[in-house]
Amino acid sequence: MSEHGATLEWKLAADREFTFDTYNRDHNWLFKGGHVVPASSGVAFGGNPDNVNPDEAVIAACAGCHLLTFLAIAAKKKLKVLSYTDHPTGTLDKNEEGRTAIVQITLRPKVQFAADTPVDDATLAALHDSAHRNCFVANSLRCPVHIKPVYVVHG
Repeated sequence: MSEHGATLEWKLAADREFTFDTYNRDHNWLFKGGHVVPASSGVAFGGNPDNVNPDEAVIAACAGCHLLTFLAIAAKKKLKVLSYTDHPTGTLDKNEEGRTAIVQITLRPKVQFAADTPVDDATLAALHDSAHRNCFVANSLRCPVHIKPVYVVHG
């Protein structure tokens, strides 16, 4: 077992009133090692479009976990990966209970394998299936996560 955390900091901006329509949504996420992520709510909720919002962070975390799990599985199988790019998206909508939620996430990974690494469509599908089943973040989410590989490239 391991435990993970962060620090979040928010202060009312000096030029703002604290009402629903006027308070600032900008805040910071502080992580170990001194990493600071400027965050806000989504634009539709009064947030700053230049900052990361929690919905984007969940989608990125899911894609990042899938990437890392995929790489670990490929390495254990001695399938040399040269690069991995993804452009994940998520849909914010009403869930079955009528609450606003991320109702689906779609990953679109493009993986480049070394020229001497034979990977066919079935092998790629099995790698992504295993990565999905073993992804800590996907296993923590209530919404479906779809994996739609763009294609395989050999180096």
